Amino acid sequence: MPCRGIRPSTPGKESLVSDTRIDLLFLSEPDTVAAGVTDIAACIDVMAETLRLFAVGDYRLSGPQANAQGINLTFPAETPFPRMPVAGPDRRFAAMPAYLGGDVHFTGVKWYGSNVANKEVGLPRSIHTIVLNDPDTGAPVAVMAGNLVSAYRTAAVPGVGARYLAAANAREVAIIGPGAMNSTSLDAFVAVRPGLERVRVVGRAAASLERYLASVRARHPQLDVSVANSVSDAVANADIVSVATVSPAGSANYPYLDERWLKPGAFVSLPANVRLDAEFLTERAHAVLDSRGIFQTWAKGYTFPTHESFGFMGMQLMDLVAEERLDVADIAEIGEIVAGTRPGRTDEERIHVFGFGGLPIEDVAWGAHVYRAARRAGIGTPLNFWREPFLA
Repeated sequence: MPCRGIRPSTPGKESLVSDTRIDLLFLSEPDTVAAGVTDIAACIDVMAETLRLFAVGDYRLSGPQANAQGINLTFPAETPFPRMPVAGPDRRFAAMPAYLGGDVHFTGVKWYGSNVANKEVGLPRSIHTIVLNDPDTGAPVAVMAGNLVSAYRTAAVPGVGARYLAAANAREVAIIGPGAMNSTSLDAFVAVRPGLERVRVVGRAAASLERYLASVRARHPQLDVSVANSVSDAVANADIVSVATVSPAGSANYPYLDERWLKPGAFVSLPANVRLDAEFLTERAHAVLDSRGIFQTWAKGYTFPTHESFGFMGMQLMDLVAEERLDVADIAEIGEIVAGTRPGRTDEERIHVFGFGGLPIEDVAWGAHVYRAARRAGIGTPLNFWREPFLA
């Protein structure tokens, strides 16, 4: 039964809070694995529906326009306080709250701390925790280790892009940056385009290239995977191109893709810094984002040209909008394509470029899927929040 005096979360759905007692479910990272967090095919389906709900407006994010990705806590370059951290590469805390409607109907937050130096002690750069709450009462429902939730929802989004924008008979993938993002992204591409046969990889370090190749061969033995000599060599015959490298601010530092290198009709997935020619973006490319609003909000926080500070393709597009070389309404969102209100792949010769920065609703959606799977399977540790509130 619902809390006394408070309407049920949603008629016909599972009761999230019983009377005044609040119990929640804790899911460790092994628990999330047991509950299916690495099921990339299912995650792609969940992300497609998530992006559709975003396109029709059944969501809320933070900020005055409900289009902010979240809020960051950063540190100064110097401090007189001996225990206060100081600024470093990607050193911050971030809270990313969101509500998603539809069959998800949860409010949640991804909370994480990030520091590149973590890798020196064997930890991931970012350590994520996801909390789900009943959107009506605010009661906590689940707390879970969030790194895999975040990684797989991030990888599933380019899978959604490839489902709607890549050639149906795609055979070859170019990987620019053999890191974790491009590892799970490749899994997503294989899930939606099972006819893939070949992978060409470009990276900076021999050790990371060898690790990547070994990992792909173990997971996808049907694929012929090899190292390319250059970016232009890697993308020449690629039906799908994925650029996911780490680079410092400044467009001169971003990986460059020349339109002339790309195969006609290629699908280009861009979850990180990249540099494209402006005329290509304004005149010939089919440019798609996960969210116009997110990039518009980000652009307000940077000095023009914003792409010099924040290298995502979406920021380059916002600079072109500011220069009146592009109308923001001409930039499609992938959720609009999923919903059928904007066209997807209608031209087999046009190059389709998909830039995305990530949406907190994606963490809520995949976290909710994992939580519900865990409940059905009896996975996780129930924790009592209170039997009845001390103050009410």
